This record gives sequence, structure tokens and C-alpha cells, in this order.
Amino acid sequence: MNQINPSKIMQVGLGFWASKTLLTAVNLNLFTHLAGGEKSGKEIQKLLGLHERSLYDFLDTLVALQFLKRKGLKETSIYSNTEETALFLDKNKLSYMGGMLEMANNRLYPFWNNLEGALKTGEPQNESQSGEASMFEAIYANQETLKEFLHAMGGIQAGNFDMFAHNYDFSNIQTHCDIGGAGGNLSVHIAKNNAHMNCLSFDLPPVAPIANENFKQLGLGDRVKAVAGDFFADNLPNAELITMCNVLHDWSLKDKKMLIRKAFDALPENGTLVVIENVIDNDRNTNAFGLMMSLNMLIETEEGFDYSFSDMESWAKEAGFKTVSSMPLTGPTSAVIAVK
Repeated sequence: MNQINPSKIMQVGLGFWASKTLLTAVNLNLFTHLAGGEKSGKEIQKLLGLHERSLYDFLDTLVALQFLKRKGLKETSIYSNTEETALFLDKNKLSYMGGMLEMANNRLYPFWNNLEGALKTGEPQNESQSGEASMFEAIYANQETLKEFLHAMGGIQAGNFDMFAHNYDFSNIQTHCDIGGAGGNLSVHIAKNNAHMNCLSFDLPPVAPIANENFKQLGLGDRVKAVAGDFFADNLPNAELITMCNVLHDWSLKDKKMLIRKAFDALPENGTLVVIENVIDNDRNTNAFGLMMSLNMLIETEEGFDYSFSDMESWAKEAGFKTVSSMPLTGPTSAVIAVK
């Protein structure tokens, strides 16, 4: 008989300890520095400008959390990345997903302190609380904040974009448009893995120059382009495949349905809409990350929320799509595939 114990309560209740340790390491570029090779504790201290007090507590916490590997102990310690941190937390790799963690550290972490207020009022708890611009207005008004946001949006889905680009059947598709494409990460993954594809990344005017610079640096400027537009005010570009990643959950039910209908109108017969998000399981009791992402939408947006596959299926069929299916990606993320 299993004895009841409070370990899970304590692990989750004090989970912010582990979270803030990892977020701080990402913000300090620790894993990017270690991508060049293993380093001693003293070398890391000098590189990151850390005080000697708790240096080894910090680094060894990351070892215990399995984000770093270590040889030796304290003064003789040599640290290196794990396979996961080497792949996903090195800024110099296309697979870097630390942008979302940077934004979590710099923006989301303090806002989540007000979750209780959000639950009681139903109102966002971000910059708008102080009478400042809305989340998107504030982000798009500042070039550095915008770049951080674009890194975050691409980074959180890097593994999913790579899996989708490798596993989805693009053989009969020539044209693709990613709506709300941010820095163009999904378009890059698709183009790199499918030489016959031409891709558009559609987002607001401040984003296009940043995305096009990314494409140019990667040598994809001839097949991948960013186009400026507003998906509320403008028709969506025509393409055989339209994708929306981390887009629908930002908006109200009315706006979700409007965007799905716009995608339907922009697609040819047998064209496909693919939505990639942390889709909540239909029973709403296993995808904790998807449910917490919906709480994050409460904190960050006026009316946004995440949804289940059955929700998306009903909205897509209401818009006129013939078939709707699901493709599992990594972790809590999946692709909902709607065919016209």
C-alpha cells in the first residue's frame, strides 16, 4: 500500500525555485557559452560576471536538475551542456528555444504573481494594468522587445516545427503561407526540408524586415519571403497550405472563427489549414501545459484562451472544412489538420 506523502505538493508549490534557476541560466547565456566546450566553475564565474558566493550552488543545482553535466567537485569542477541544453539552449543553433524562456524571465515571471487577481477579475495582468499599451502594442513599439518576442515565438515551437517539417507530406504542395509567422521560423524549417516549396510568412509591418533578414542570412531569400499585413483587416494570401502557430489562442471565440474562415477562403479546393498549438486533450485532464497556457492567455490578453481538439474540429467544420485530424508533435503540442 502506497503511503500518502506531500512530495508532489512541495515539488509543484516550490517549482518556481527550479524555474527561476533555469531562466536565469538562459538569460545569462550560460548554455551558449558552454556550447563552445566545457568550462571550469571559475571560468564560468568570470564569463558571466558572477559573485563567488553560491557559484557552485547555482551550477550544481543545474546539474541536479539535469541541465548540466559535471566532472569533479567544486574547485575542481568542469561543466558541460547536456544533449538537450546543447540542442535547444544554444543561441547559435536553429533549434534554439530559449527565446521563450528569455521572455518568461523578463516579462511573464512577474505577471504570473497576479494570477489570483486575473482569476477574480478576468482581466489581463501585464503592461495594460498600469494603463500602458496592450501586450502587442507594447511589444511591436520597441524593436528590441519585438526581436525578443519573435525569438520566443519561434523558439517555443522549434522542436515542433522541425518535426512537422520532416514528418508532414509536402510532396503535392508547392505554396505555403504562415499566418502570424513572426520571425519566419516555421517557413524556414519547411523550406530547408522541402526544396520544391515556396513559403510566405505573413505578419504585421514591423516584423517583415526582421524575418526577411533571417531568410537572407540563411540563404533562403529566393524561396521564403515575409509579407506585411494585418489578418484582421486584410484577406489572407492564397496558398495550398496555410499554417497558424500560437495564433488562435490569443483571441476571442469570435475572432478565432473569423480567422479560420479567412483561411478557408484563401485556400483552394483540397487545400489545408494546419494549426500548431498546445491543444488541450478532449477530457481536459492530462495536458497540464496546454491548460496552463490558457491561464497565461488570461494574464496576457483581453479574451484569449486555449482549446481542445474537439473545439477546433467543430469550428473548422462550421467554416466548411471537410475533414479534421490531429498529428502529435513534441511534448504537449499537436497539429490540427483541416482539409477544404
